[in-house]
Amino acid sequence: MRLPRTAAIAAAVTALLLPATAHAAAVRDPGQTLTAPVRDVLAQLPIADEDRTGYWRDAFKHWVDADRDGCSTRAEVLKAEAISAPQQGPRCVLTGGQWYSPYDDRYIDGPQGLDIDHLVPLAEAWDSGANRWPAAEREAYANDLGDDRALIAVSAASNRSKADQDPTSWLPPAEGYHCQYVTDWIDDKMRWGLSIDPSEEAALTETLNHCSNVPVTVSLAR
Repeated sequence: MRLPRTAAIAAAVTALLLPATAHAAAVRDPGQTLTAPVRDVLAQLPIADEDRTGYWRDAFKHWVDADRDGCSTRAEVLKAEAISAPQQGPRCVLTGGQWYSPYDDRYIDGPQGLDIDHLVPLAEAWDSGANRWPAAEREAYANDLGDDRALIAVSAASNRSKADQDPTSWLPPAEGYHCQYVTDWIDDKMRWGLSIDPSEEAALTETLNHCSNVPVTVSLAR
């Protein structure tokens, strides 16, 4: 079952204020909670060139039914994010309901027009360090219900226009969502210990220059 953001934070065992030292190597402990202004969190992300050698999407097993309640990760996200609840039939088939797609500022009736987006795409995660993870850790990443920023229900059109791009080349069509998007991107990369490349750092910094330096809380997954 998907954990709401407050529950995910409460489940973490430690709270730590991140130092502002640029790109210093922080000590990581899974379950630890980090709290800091978003620009300080960005400064903690390691910088490295990306490497897509050997990537294939099936290296990230999804959508699974981790809690064996009959609903896959996709269905769990749809149920959690519905603004008007869908009906749930046998084998967790969902019908009806309504969702809001923040990427393109649209309301969508029924689940058929929705994709579940990995905020940091699977290919981008691979490029940024997941290529060195064991299969079980990649599966956990692809089905991350422990932080509601990791997976998001959005219109299929907006998700497919994004594909595997990072903020260097793609931001949501809804300009009012840009600050939230890059903040969540930074949070997700910190949560999973993923790196950013130099052009990605520049794009994130440029967008954040137009945003409030809001405090964020990240529960480390690894």
